Amino acid sequence: MQIKNLMSEDIISIDKDQNLSDALKLLRKHNVSRLPVTNNKELVGIISERDIANKLGSSKYESMPASRLHISSVMVKDVITVPQSMQLDEVARIMLEKGIGSVPVMEDDKMVGIVSKADFVTLAVGIAFDKITVKEIMSKNLTVVSPTERIVHARRQMIESHVGRLPVVEDDGLVGMITSKDLMRAFIEFRKSVPEKYQKSQIKDLLVEDIMSLNPTFVSKDMSITEVSNIIMETGFNGLPVVEDDELVGIITQTDILRLIEKLES
Repeated sequence: MQIKNLMSEDIISIDKDQNLSDALKLLRKHNVSRLPVTNNKELVGIISERDIANKLGSSKYESMPASRLHISSVMVKDVITVPQSMQLDEVARIMLEKGIGSVPVMEDDKMVGIVSKADFVTLAVGIAFDKITVKEIMSKNLTVVSPTERIVHARRQMIESHVGRLPVVEDDGLVGMITSKDLMRAFIEFRKSVPEKYQKSQIKDLLVEDIMSLNPTFVSKDMSITEVSNIIMETGFNGLPVVEDDELVGIITQTDILRLIEKLES
């Protein structure tokens, strides 16, 4: 299958000279996690919730409001693109090798679509995926945080582990989840509500338990990939913790499903 048959043609983009506040409005309005960045309609970058969370949480920008940050200072400039005629498994391999969540699709130097891990998940249903269980592809090497750790520490853990979500664990039990989106929103709200002169000291008081999602949706290791893919599509979650006998034993993400599709399609 060529990637043009899977890509989304409804492209929500933003100009490089707009500010971060504009990006946040678009992300929220269209319920997407990343935006292609353009200059005179030409693709020049891409910006994601993870990029924003990383930038807003850095000491260099810790007191700067989103309205003063231009997209060009936050976006990833070296954008990896693919032609619309490229085969599905080749695109999946590129995304896995480069550790990226989406790729713009091009034709004659013009962006004609975008494909994300979420688009690939829509393929992971049906007979072939009914026979594969979560335990066969889930990630067992987990990076976790506790509820009482600082969110600046959670941000650093996400950056170092190259993940966009962390299970929150207490006494080996899953008590919540924290994502790049949670961090992004927390940093923005913090800037709005705390005077600039107090931000450097007070940011350290924000804890994971203050912003984590409670009662997270989880799956069991014996569920099929079809079942998990349907849950991901219904909820919009990028990953789901795997729980067995009230203990966290793994996590299954869109990346794990993408890796499976690449393997089956090759």
